[in-house]
Amino acid sequence: MGDEGVGVHAVRALQKKKLPPHVSCLDGGTGGMVLLGPMQEAQKIIIIDATMDGGPPGRVCRLVPKFSGDYPVALTAHDIGLKDVLDAFYLMGRVPEVILFAVSILPLSGGLSLDLSPEINKNLPQLIKTILMEIQ
Repeated sequence: MGDEGVGVHAVRALQKKKLPPHVSCLDGGTGGMVLLGPMQEAQKIIIIDATMDGGPPGRVCRLVPKFSGDYPVALTAHDIGLKDVLDAFYLMGRVPEVILFAVSILPLSGGLSLDLSPEINKNLPQLIKTILMEIQ
């Protein structure tokens, strides 16, 4: 998982915070269309994920994708399912506000780890603070 798991690490950190009652926090993992049900009633959806976009590791970009084609090309592979979910909202005629926090990571190296690299880990607290401000 390594830096590709920045979304998982962020969700775990957010779950430890006192969140407003209207906020649900879930790890979408590689869920794809399985996420459609839980996300269907949301007015706002915040997605946190890694992107290998060539940016400096740990850089966070706030994006507001309207269509699946608006997602960065280099999002990690499991986000193809999330793109499909976004398209499904349009097909159903009910489109929530979607905010994507894309965290730049380096291309995967050969080693496997569950831990974040120092560059990503250093920026995680600011990412959490930004998301908490977004949901207030």
